[in-house]
Amino acid sequence: MASVPEGLLDGGVWFRVEEAGSASAVRRASEHLAAELAMPDRRIADLAIVATEAAGNLVKHADQGGILVRTVRAADQAGVELIMIDSGPGMADVQRSIGDGHSTAGTLGIGLGAIVRQASRWDLHSVPGKGTVMAVQVWPAAAPEPVWGAGLTRPITGETACGDAWAVREVDGRRQMLLCDGLGHGGLAAAASHEAVRVFRDAPAVPPAQIVEILHRALNHTRGAALAVAEPDPQAGVVRYAGLGNISGVVLGPDGSRRGMVSMPGIAGHQRRQVREYDYTLLPGATVVMHSDGLVERWNLGDYPGLLSHGPEVIAGTVLRDAGTRRDDAGVLVARF
Repeated sequence: MASVPEGLLDGGVWFRVEEAGSASAVRRASEHLAAELAMPDRRIADLAIVATEAAGNLVKHADQGGILVRTVRAADQAGVELIMIDSGPGMADVQRSIGDGHSTAGTLGIGLGAIVRQASRWDLHSVPGKGTVMAVQVWPAAAPEPVWGAGLTRPITGETACGDAWAVREVDGRRQMLLCDGLGHGGLAAAASHEAVRVFRDAPAVPPAQIVEILHRALNHTRGAALAVAEPDPQAGVVRYAGLGNISGVVLGPDGSRRGMVSMPGIAGHQRRQVREYDYTLLPGATVVMHSDGLVERWNLGDYPGLLSHGPEVIAGTVLRDAGTRRDDAGVLVARF
């Protein structure tokens, strides 16, 4: 079997899906990744169906369709995740669209139903006139519990390496999330962000401001980065936040409230003022969103009814689709509580 395309084993690879030939590329990449992860043949076959139908749906129905293929990991197994994003007509009735035989393009209409049957887990949000985001996971065995936090990154047009990166972790009872934007674009920006992720994952269980200080010292041999660390604490009803540079953070309340979080000026690894940590109220059912300056601030939850009831992958995909710019690397990280 051919080697796995570069990037599949870490941040994943994006595919533009605009013609029939794209479906074959997505299926092959998915199969290669699953084989590299030693998934059983039966589940690789199921994944091939998911990938083929997902890409086929985008070709038939969508505008500006794209699919991210990437690894997902749990404590004792690894699987494959596909995230489909489009700006197509959307679906007014998702459950009816999933049912076999329903079609809006004169085709047999079995695509979504086949995806749902073969997937270990799926999640979909669609708004008529705006498009659809769907996240599908195929695991070798029973699917693990859903994650509380997940993100997406996308490189600037013309690049394959993305300078934005994200990570989440739980250590000694602390849930922490990192978003990092390496300065510039391409390989050197990606190297800075990947180093930040590596150090973050190995850092001691200390508050966000101390994590940022550790990252600042660790990145002094890199190009440097804007970054922020959030520590949502649902039991205490607070999210603790510290950042350097142009990372945006916001707490979205279940009541529709929106509270921005503050990062300090600076470049991790090169220059900074004193790192400060701020506390923000975290109500039950709140969502924390962090994004790089590759996304504009002007996205309105009122345009996406029911979005916050979905998983972090679908929320992140929706924000990336409508707020992301192609003129910069883009990264968004979401946590739900």
